Amino acid sequence: MTGLGSTYWRLWTAAGLSSLADGVLKVALPLVAVGYTRSPALIAGLAFAFSLPWLLFALPAGALVDRLDRRRAMLTANLVRGGLLAAVTLLTVFGGGSIWALYVVAVGVGCAETIYDTAAQSIVPQVVGRAQLARANGRMFAAEQTANEFAGPPLAGVLAAAGVVAALVTPVALWAVAVAALLLVRGTYRIERPARTPLRADIAEGLRFLLRHRVLRTFSIMVGTFNFATGATFAVLVLYAVGPGSAMGLSAPAFGLLMATTAAGGLVGALVAEPVERALGRVRALWVSWLTGGLPVGVLVVTANPYVVGAAFFTGGAGILVSNVVMVSLRQRVTPDRLLGRLNSSHRLVAWGTKSLGALAGGTIAQTAGLHTVFVVMGVLAFAVVAGLLGITEDTLAESEVAQGITRA
Repeated sequence: MTGLGSTYWRLWTAAGLSSLADGVLKVALPLVAVGYTRSPALIAGLAFAFSLPWLLFALPAGALVDRLDRRRAMLTANLVRGGLLAAVTLLTVFGGGSIWALYVVAVGVGCAETIYDTAAQSIVPQVVGRAQLARANGRMFAAEQTANEFAGPPLAGVLAAAGVVAALVTPVALWAVAVAALLLVRGTYRIERPARTPLRADIAEGLRFLLRHRVLRTFSIMVGTFNFATGATFAVLVLYAVGPGSAMGLSAPAFGLLMATTAAGGLVGALVAEPVERALGRVRALWVSWLTGGLPVGVLVVTANPYVVGAAFFTGGAGILVSNVVMVSLRQRVTPDRLLGRLNSSHRLVAWGTKSLGALAGGTIAQTAGLHTVFVVMGVLAFAVVAGLLGITEDTLAESEVAQGITRA
């Protein structure tokens, strides 16, 4: 197998730096916000403000990515994110900072993120070709997981302790270096369009392709259902895990370590996804990874032992990333380049939207029926989604690829 090439590694560097900036900002911003307000609703609202653009802007973002040069779209998104945060930093320095300015940044950065993330996933087949997608996506996911989940949150804590300006300036600097890395990515990454069409028609075309493609439609439903279950579970997990009166009885730092086990498993899963797919085949790899992916929810039904839960979180995190690499690589292979941005954004609309709805459902069920009921209901749901794989075989996947003129090496 040939190497991925210098262009890919420049793209990989930019993705890692951008993910690190995201990881720092999403933890640092609430830490900065407590200097303006102690309202739980306003502080929690920042997280919702970050995710809201995926519900409102994901579909237009996908259409734009299919119209624009994808590298330039990534460049522009990072410049917008850095510019917004630089502006609020200056406001803070001159005494004009406020919780509402942070909200503007959260929404603006979230909108730019829909463009960046959709373009970043859509440009990979243009850089490495479809034969090496599993390898390229595995390396990309590993970089993003390490930067966003491991390095970003603790770095944000250190920076916030050093001061508000340090916490806000660092992501700006990271996005600036990511822009420099993207400038070194040579070439044109704009897909030729047969004719100019209205944006609404472009969005509708992408949705129709997803809805009519049985394999991609099945995967989107599976991911959306699974994310609903995990969103509900993790929204109330802190009540089950932290404090002397909780079932697990963990301290706040211990809870942080517990959550890190999922990220650690995800990193391992991203790195081993390609050899797992090669050894088991894609369908068997999906069965194993989806079943292990349900462990973080299912384990809470049967035990509160933090070591057993941590082991399940690690294993589940690995399974989730293996399935992500296999499914994303397939989606990139079977989707025409001109539709890939719209397919990625449509899929993410389902994935991110259901996670938010799951959080609301988890809170409601916990309030009325208790935490254990949340884990039972969502555990059943998390494992039940594997039923979607019953109609998928290697021949089914191969036929999807042949329909796009693709043959596997």
